[in-house]
Amino acid sequence: MENSKNTLTADASLLHLRKEIDAIDDRILELLNQRARFAQQVADIKTAGGEVDCFHRPEREAEVLRRIAENNRGPLSQEAVVRFFRELMSECLALEKPLSVAFLGPQGTFTQQAAYKHFGHAIEAVPLPTIDEIFRAVESGACQYGVVPVENSTEGVITHTLDSFLRSFLLIAGEVGLRIHHNLMSKLNTSSEVREVFSHQQSLAQCRRWLDRYLPKAQNTAVSSNAEAARLAAVMPQTAAIAGDVAAELYGLNVLERNIEDEPDNTTRFLVIGRNSVGPTGNDKTSLLLSTRNNPGALYAVLEPFAKYGISMTKIESRPSRRGAWDYVFFVDVEGHRDDPRLAEALNAVEKNVTMLKILGSYPRASC
Repeated sequence: MENSKNTLTADASLLHLRKEIDAIDDRILELLNQRARFAQQVADIKTAGGEVDCFHRPEREAEVLRRIAENNRGPLSQEAVVRFFRELMSECLALEKPLSVAFLGPQGTFTQQAAYKHFGHAIEAVPLPTIDEIFRAVESGACQYGVVPVENSTEGVITHTLDSFLRSFLLIAGEVGLRIHHNLMSKLNTSSEVREVFSHQQSLAQCRRWLDRYLPKAQNTAVSSNAEAARLAAVMPQTAAIAGDVAAELYGLNVLERNIEDEPDNTTRFLVIGRNSVGPTGNDKTSLLLSTRNNPGALYAVLEPFAKYGISMTKIESRPSRRGAWDYVFFVDVEGHRDDPRLAEALNAVEKNVTMLKILGSYPRASC
């Protein structure tokens, strides 16, 4: 009898909690649509004011996400609430005017995953085969933004992206840090049946120890991209692919094993490129392109103003300028926005000691 009473009490408690959750869900739904209606009103005001090209404001989104993360008291993680609000803002912006974002294709690449992480899923994601074509698509106005890889924590910089900035007028509008997790995926239900594994040559190398240990008899076949590997695994029997989550979703594959990469901290940094400058948020980064005279101490003269004005430099990378033998340009990342007084003074001092200074953009630092 006692057990029956306890069961009835537990059932009543669960029923009450479920009713409370249903009521909260209804309130959340109403608030979400109320927010969407306000977003539509914002679009109407901007359109009436003659703003028709792009309603997206990176600095505004960065400020909202930072405020949400700071106000979060749990139990949801900051990453979870930021991801939720990113998707909410993406959907609301799509009601105003959907963003067209070019990425390094084909469908299912890590660059597409980075685009979704930064903009949310309510965008028109446009796959393009080369970094050059992404720059051209944004320069021409065919896409509002592009997403390109710029460096990997284990492989170093992507030189093609840096070289593209030498010839382009585009500005950096944001950055995305993406942990590169390689997953084994297949139409099969277990990895024991896998006879061949497809992936990009670099991904195969990054998962070599895992493959040698758990699939020593499977043939490893390099293909043009991880997305192509996923496509092949979807149609060829007894095969699997190494790729990211987006590829599994696109090609209907089962993720058999997660995070099989040999280096767990493997991270790629992506840059968001656009045609417009981004306003300050208070937590920004500025990227520069500069060249110096070939004199003793020339580089020191460039870097000294940053130390003088207390500006932290987070990256410096040299590249051949292609203007002459042994002539180099430097890509530099510093903390702060170009409109910040101290950074503005430092840049004025730097400009006096270089043969060329190009500000590639000030933009919000990547969020979680």
